[in-house]
Amino acid sequence: KKNSILMSIHHNNLHLSKSPYLQQHATNPVHWQSWNSTILEAAKEEDRLLIVSIGYSACHWCHVMEHEVFEKEEAAAIMNAHFVSIKVDREERPDIDEIYMRALHLMSGQGGWPLNVICLPDGKPIWGGTYIPKERWLKALEQIAQMYQEDREQVIDYGHQLTKGIQQSMLIALNRNPLHIEANDLDQLFSNWANGFDLKEGGMDRAPKFPMPVNWNFLLEYGIVHHNAQALAQVEFTLDKMAYGGIYDQIGGGFARYSVDALWKVPHFEKMLYDNAQLISL
Repeated sequence: KKNSILMSIHHNNLHLSKSPYLQQHATNPVHWQSWNSTILEAAKEEDRLLIVSIGYSACHWCHVMEHEVFEKEEAAAIMNAHFVSIKVDREERPDIDEIYMRALHLMSGQGGWPLNVICLPDGKPIWGGTYIPKERWLKALEQIAQMYQEDREQVIDYGHQLTKGIQQSMLIALNRNPLHIEANDLDQLFSNWANGFDLKEGGMDRAPKFPMPVNWNFLLEYGIVHHNAQALAQVEFTLDKMAYGGIYDQIGGGFARYSVDALWKVPHFEKMLYDNAQLISL
């Protein structure tokens, strides 16, 4: 049985998965596995580092990285030779996604999908990133594999320390001090916020542009309560620009997750229920 398990990690087994996202990667030359205790035991048995790659079906950059990296024989050769590669559907395993997203935040201060993390054979993370172009991905894999062979104790120690950081970050201390907010605190908040308004295209002065309905809902309430005409005007202007822009689906209805430009013109073709549900109230 042990030999059959070890042999299985040398083939792509995602065709056995029920997840549509994992099945999309079933034809990759990478020997992808789904997350399970058997595969983790096999990684420890062969003393191989893990590649844990997390995404979901509607993730644009997940598909880009698959096409540019995971479909390439050059990338698969390195991944298959030195690592056990595991694909995770974050919609199927949000618990795993949360742990490794915390790790990425601790390592880099940022996060997103695809979430690609390199781990010790026992699953402790040691390196991570989101979308990574092929050349940088291959260079990172080669360097980390070499480091694990030549300076194993340092790599293992880093994994242990990072895991402690993850555990501590999941312990949220209860704040027993009451929070007092005065009217002038909100006025100052709005003043600072208004410095970033895009007065030409609505929203905030940056690209890409996200709908951020909770922000505009707050500003709407603030404008009404504090009789702030500037806040109310910016909310209305932003919503009009969004409704007339390409971020709004004129045929199917609903708003895309964000526009890739500052004009609300070119949408990222993905609709989020939590965005659209909140936008209804506006």
